[in-house]
Amino acid sequence: MSATTAAALVQGRPGAARHHTLRRLPFLLPGGVALLAGLDAALMLIGLPAPVDLARLPEVHGMLLVLGFVGTLIALERAVALSRPAGYLAPALLGAGGLLLVSPAPLWTGRSLLLSGAAALTLLYVPLWRRQRDDAVLVQALGAVLAAGAAGLWLGGVTVAALLPWLVGFIVLTIAGERLELARLAMGPGAGTRLVLLSTAVVASVVASLLWPLTTPLLGVAVLGLVGWLGVHDVARRTVRSTGQVRFMAAGMLAGYAWLAVAATVWVVGGAATGGTAYDAVVHAVFLGFTMSMIMAHAPVILPAVLRSPMPYHPVLVGPAVLLHASLVLRLWVGDALGSATAWQVGGALNITALLAFVGVVVWLVVRSRRVGARR
Repeated sequence: MSATTAAALVQGRPGAARHHTLRRLPFLLPGGVALLAGLDAALMLIGLPAPVDLARLPEVHGMLLVLGFVGTLIALERAVALSRPAGYLAPALLGAGGLLLVSPAPLWTGRSLLLSGAAALTLLYVPLWRRQRDDAVLVQALGAVLAAGAAGLWLGGVTVAALLPWLVGFIVLTIAGERLELARLAMGPGAGTRLVLLSTAVVASVVASLLWPLTTPLLGVAVLGLVGWLGVHDVARRTVRSTGQVRFMAAGMLAGYAWLAVAATVWVVGGAATGGTAYDAVVHAVFLGFTMSMIMAHAPVILPAVLRSPMPYHPVLVGPAVLLHASLVLRLWVGDALGSATAWQVGGALNITALLAFVGVVVWLVVRSRRVGARR
């Protein structure tokens, strides 16, 4: 079932929608906790007062947001697509792993559950592949393998900075596979084969960058090749001239591709980015500029399909998206590139504000839509 069809069914069956929402909220809430904890850690890392001053938060900041938050969302969406009870093991484990990272429990417990969740996500793609034999599923499965590799290496003591290419590969290949699913006709008949080849090059470059860090520029080239192909063939290049939700989604996708190209260029020019401004630029260009932009762009379509709860598009969604990209320009260009510590800190604070504003807008739209539906 497509996301659009599912959303239509939601609007016609409010009772069933409420039932499905309540069933899936327990899988989504831990991801929300991971997001809030990760943003709290972000405040600590940029030197601003944080609501919760937990010493371990800065250490787990990256894994909380990538695997605890985004990983849980991806796993839940894939579990809904599979439509089998066993599929929900992946989001459950990833969500629980994120919760353990911010609990008093030993860190190895959270790391172990994240590894188990990433492995379960990888296995989740097996029945999806058997059902469709689809290149898009294969590309996403390659991303899940990188997520499991990152979680396993982190459990073994490898630093998050050294694992950055693995986490980037997980997100990039997952989103690339989803774009192929949603825009296959616009990409042409050979799109699947080409995307699999480009994705394989990214995976090989990720592994090489860990074994031989001097090869990291090759990873940058591989990611540039992938994002260049997506940017040229994605239907967003045409739909951005439209209006309303279609234009909002297209603009978010194109902006995301631009930020991913920025991160890849940093790798090409500067090599392995394991610290300093280069590391900050790659991390936030990918996980805020690319990842969060894609999440914002797809929210009006994906969230109704996952939660079976309507969330109609509203122009107010543009506000958090514009703030996100403007704050990234301030942080990465004026802060990292031009060396302004104040711009870096203010940009970081506005990054957090943009994400919290987006969450608030999404909750408001869902609640507003339910109230409207209840009155009908």
